[in-house]
Amino acid sequence: MPPITGGEAFVRMLQLHGVKHIFGLCGDTSLPFYDAMYRLDHGMQHILTRDERSAAYMADGYARVSGRVGVCEGPSGGGATYILPGIVEANESSIPVLCFTSDISVSARGRFALTELDQQALFRPLTKWNTVLDAGADIPRVLRNAFKQMTSGKPGAVHIGLPYDVQKQMVDDAELWGDASLNHFPARRTCADAVAIGAAAVLLAAAERPLFIVGGGVVISGAEQELAACAERLGAPVATTISGQGSIGDGHALALGVVGSNGGTLPTRAVVQAADLVVFVSCRAGSVTTERWRYPAPGKVTVIQLDIDPTVIGTNYPVAVGLVGDAKLTLAALRDELVAAGAVARGWGPGAVAAAKQEKFSAFRLLAESNERPIRPERLVAELNRVLPEDAVVVADPGTPCPYFSAYYESRLTGRHFISNRAHGALGYSMAAAVGAHFGRPGAKIVAVMGDGSFGFTVGELETICRLKIPLAMVVISNSTYGWIKAGQKTGFGERYFSVDFSRTDHAAVARAFGVRSYTVDDPAKLGPTLRLAVEANEPVLVDVLCQSLEQARAPVSEWIA
Repeated sequence: MPPITGGEAFVRMLQLHGVKHIFGLCGDTSLPFYDAMYRLDHGMQHILTRDERSAAYMADGYARVSGRVGVCEGPSGGGATYILPGIVEANESSIPVLCFTSDISVSARGRFALTELDQQALFRPLTKWNTVLDAGADIPRVLRNAFKQMTSGKPGAVHIGLPYDVQKQMVDDAELWGDASLNHFPARRTCADAVAIGAAAVLLAAAERPLFIVGGGVVISGAEQELAACAERLGAPVATTISGQGSIGDGHALALGVVGSNGGTLPTRAVVQAADLVVFVSCRAGSVTTERWRYPAPGKVTVIQLDIDPTVIGTNYPVAVGLVGDAKLTLAALRDELVAAGAVARGWGPGAVAAAKQEKFSAFRLLAESNERPIRPERLVAELNRVLPEDAVVVADPGTPCPYFSAYYESRLTGRHFISNRAHGALGYSMAAAVGAHFGRPGAKIVAVMGDGSFGFTVGELETICRLKIPLAMVVISNSTYGWIKAGQKTGFGERYFSVDFSRTDHAAVARAFGVRSYTVDDPAKLGPTLRLAVEANEPVLVDVLCQSLEQARAPVSEWIA
């Protein structure tokens, strides 16, 4: 076979690894790659975005719902710097995203070339693995390694710098081969040590009030059935982090819901306090989940921790047993050991969960049924709960959407049906990630819920959505403030509000200017019917909801409740 160019080789290697979608934005240094995309028959769809941040967020959302690697690209210089927020979010959330940015020619390094920067140094602390290519011949080997790095062990994001002249160098066609199984994650799973699993089973069988606190790794590894089997064998409640939502269906008798300072409530906290043994499953036991390491109380509860990353285990709590391995394989082995150990279900779990949920949702319903104006956030969650199909995917920005939807949005299905960017909580995530989720799960209704602050970050992608005719339902919670910060100024700084309020924008009018069908709602009685129109439409729809701001509301955020 004749040699091919580096740009062509890069395209072929993506194709060989089963890539179907690429989210990105063009630039001068990317021209050889774009030309290869134009000329070759590769079967991949390129989604042109209006911002490199959005390209990365789209790749993230795509990967979360599809179980496949998300791919994004951008140009050198400013493009490489703009794409960073989405890459670090994916990496910290254990989501495999391949980011490649074109770069100045190798021969131009150190000569003050336009857009020159040290891409390898820039991406090093933000990715699981990264490199900048020096020669076209290295492209096949580097891409094979990239897919292996992303999907095996602890999943994460990788970055490849692709210099302009490398894209034009010749590559031996015989070097082009890949393993398409590495496009899915997790790949090449490992199970925890059998002795450790046995020790964990003995402790669990003896516990009176065991509790599982579950992070995102259960959904990532597809371990929902194995988790439920362990919990049912013990009669143990299952609490989740925000990222862990979907690990157990909300209708399950042992599904406690989200715990922690964002989305947790006092009744769910009480169950954590009552446990005598806590199993952290794919959960780092960070500050939010544990309310600054207070619940559960360190040293007062036995802890078992399961994680694919051995460095996580024992970082925040002393552990009686550490289980290093994939959640699906390890929970399956733990289930079998519990059976062998004769573990029987404790009576406390279903009763504790039922009582906590009764108290939690009774308080919620009082506000969700309110006809006061501005519209209560609880009313918005309740109305969406009523109109969304069972298999819908809700993508919520941080700020107002995250605590309310984490606490009160109910999905009876397991798997990824709720997404929020919890690693770094950057604004402007949901609209772009929802676009990626549409391509990753095209048969499902995708809903993006954002504050008006987030809308300002990402409004340009309305053009992308209209150009591609993506039938998203978009909800803007409009209150003309950066509500999370204002609420913090109220509770922690004596209501000294500084530089958090901005002017009211007619978001519906802005969306209509892009070509989006839009509504504004300020009457609670009209909210449900309008949301139903948005959800049932087969076109992009935006609903601008004039909503109570966080500093006035009773958000499920423990620091504000206290």
